[in-house]
Amino acid sequence: MKATIKTQGQQFTVTEGDILIVNRYPGTEKGGKIEITDVLSAGEGESFRAGTPRLTGASVSATILENKRGKKIVVFKKKKRKGYERKQGHRQDLSVIKIESIKI
Repeated sequence: MKATIKTQGQQFTVTEGDILIVNRYPGTEKGGKIEITDVLSAGEGESFRAGTPRLTGASVSATILENKRGKKIVVFKKKKRKGYERKQGHRQDLSVIKIESIKI
């Protein structure tokens, strides 16, 4: 069964057993369970249901496999002929989750 979910400001189409990398869930640790209730659509074929905007009573449960940090990006600002240069790095906090079950 497929479901389209909205989590951490992004939308994903998932099936059971999928592994996703999303922005970190605050206050969670490795092995923790999360319940995603923003299910936009779910099902396949005849049992497909779409929400307006969400399906009521539908949820997706997932397990956090790992909390990590993404690759470093460099933010560089410069104004030519003014002597202005600023260099800053950024690493995004990420969670790796595994979809366990989809409930309609």
